[in-house]
Amino acid sequence: MTQTTEAIPTQVPDAYVSWREFLTGGHTASLFLVSLAVMLHAADSLIVATMLPSIVADINGASLVGLSVSLYEMGSIVAGAASAILTMRMGLRHPMALAAGMFGLGCLLSAVSPTMALFLVGRTMQGLGGGGMVAMCFIAISVLFPRRYAARALAVVSTIWGISSFLGPLFGGAFVAYATWRWGFACFGAVAFGLGAWIFVRPQNEPAPQQTTDSVFPFRRLMLLCLAILLIAASGVSIAPLRSGMMILCGIAALVLFLWLDARAGDSRMLPRRPFDLRTPIGAALVMIVTLSMATIAIAAFGPLLITAIHHAPALTVGYVVSCGSIGWTLAAILVSGFSERTDRLMIALGMGLVAASVPGMLYAVPYGPLWLIALVALIEGIGFGMAWTFVLRRTETLASASEVQRIAGAIPTVQRLGYALGAVYVGLVANAAGILTMTTGSSAIQVAQWVYVSCLPLAALGMVATLAFVRR
Repeated sequence: MTQTTEAIPTQVPDAYVSWREFLTGGHTASLFLVSLAVMLHAADSLIVATMLPSIVADINGASLVGLSVSLYEMGSIVAGAASAILTMRMGLRHPMALAAGMFGLGCLLSAVSPTMALFLVGRTMQGLGGGGMVAMCFIAISVLFPRRYAARALAVVSTIWGISSFLGPLFGGAFVAYATWRWGFACFGAVAFGLGAWIFVRPQNEPAPQQTTDSVFPFRRLMLLCLAILLIAASGVSIAPLRSGMMILCGIAALVLFLWLDARAGDSRMLPRRPFDLRTPIGAALVMIVTLSMATIAIAAFGPLLITAIHHAPALTVGYVVSCGSIGWTLAAILVSGFSERTDRLMIALGMGLVAASVPGMLYAVPYGPLWLIALVALIEGIGFGMAWTFVLRRTETLASASEVQRIAGAIPTVQRLGYALGAVYVGLVANAAGILTMTTGSSAIQVAQWVYVSCLPLAALGMVATLAFVRR
């Protein structure tokens, strides 16, 4: 790998970094690039969450809600997993522009979808574009900024994410109330095309791409990963014990084969060595990320439908309840962004502890309310992630070898998306088995919500075990 010396300076960055020092440090163009990369992706997630009940009512497909999230995350995983290789070969600017264009095309396809099947294709393309932009944002931060500036750069990105997340439900609710959800996707697609063109023509002070011929693009491994997610996701669309069980086993086998092939891929690996080994700090970090992502995806995947059915809240209100997680993430990331590396272990433990605690909180709040309590628990979850995320990235880069830094930076958002995809499949299986397709009253929706969050408790517990393994000396 190249450019790792820029990500790991020789001095130990324990000193407090002021905003003035960071903003006048000569990295303005790079900061603007990574901020733009997350803007569309952040707003899109909550626009769709706000419009989801209207989309389901218009083109049906309640049984495919979990699959829609999984396909979106699958696209994000494919793009994120390939981002390290693409940026090494091509630099950052052109792949980011391509990702924005793919995102815009997916939005336009979703806008004209007459059925849920075509809508799912559009969401997959949006996942490809959005996941690529976010993964390359993490890579850019690790490559373009000195490590002592990484926390401040992530705080700016989190601020952009929070602002976009706040405006997302507003736009989504406005389209539902005054126009149609289709116009929401169409407008977002137009903005994405414009953004992609702007990134493409604007020069950036980025490192030269690595000219290598030994890195093979991982088509076979990516196809295996997609197959694993699709098999597990399809198993929950229509529950049949034998068929669903066989599809889950085949999906797990494909996932294991992907990990085995990736471990043998040498310099073309997408994940670091021993990626899910709790005995290593990097492995523990990735287990922590994937399990806690699985445990907390339920509010984004099924929260809008369940909150609407149980509490009869309007679309705009539901959107802002769900967005509290992003708002909490942003606020916490800004407040802790200047902390030195001496606090990394403490902040990770406290933050991920709050994330795990939000799962039993949702177990009570979603079925019984009131709405402000659901919003408060979502805020706590977001605060936990915001407290810990910056320091997770910094600690993994500190503990990693120089040759693994860029790969780990790209693997973290990829593994997070894998957790979201598998979590959406998992809670979709539980929700379908609990009767989400036949719920007609508030009491039946309450039962579905209870089963969904009970199923997330073991994942939260495993996430805390991994957290303790990651922060130990």
